[in-house]
Amino acid sequence: MNPYTVRPAEPRHVEGARRVMLDTFYREFGYGYRPEWHWDVIDLEGTYLRPERHTLVVALHGEEVVGTTAVRAGGPKSPPHPEWLARLYPDATTAQLFRVYVDPAHRRRGLARELVAQARRFVADAGYQALYLHTDTRVEGAEKFWGSVAEPVFDARDGEPGHFQTVHFEIGLS
Repeated sequence: MNPYTVRPAEPRHVEGARRVMLDTFYREFGYGYRPEWHWDVIDLEGTYLRPERHTLVVALHGEEVVGTTAVRAGGPKSPPHPEWLARLYPDATTAQLFRVYVDPAHRRRGLARELVAQARRFVADAGYQALYLHTDTRVEGAEKFWGSVAEPVFDARDGEPGHFQTVHFEIGLS
């Protein structure tokens, strides 16, 4: 029997999802909570559970939230991303994938892949035309994982160790 369930979040999952996200910012990324980047984490319910075309998906081990992903309407913004990329993914028809995090004690069990699969199905059912994301390839395993489930559309890496080494991806909806 699989001890994990992956499902759309309910209000009772919000605190656990926030914990997974904040733990990732502090422990994995090393820079902690940054309001200019992570504003959505403070109001997960208002950002992801209430809007019709947004969602928060959680991985549960029993009743404990051990993984997250989130979808909200809109493509990449320029700046900081190139203007041509923002035009390629217009807000009206693009969903963006955020917060794909799995607690380290629960990794290597297919949870991230299932979180993304459920998010992808939600996006397709909601009538979006594209599912966009970007990742910092300095995060261990990020580039390999995203390369296995998505197509790269722009490599913005500049090789400077102190800068984000961002690659932009699109996940097919069919």
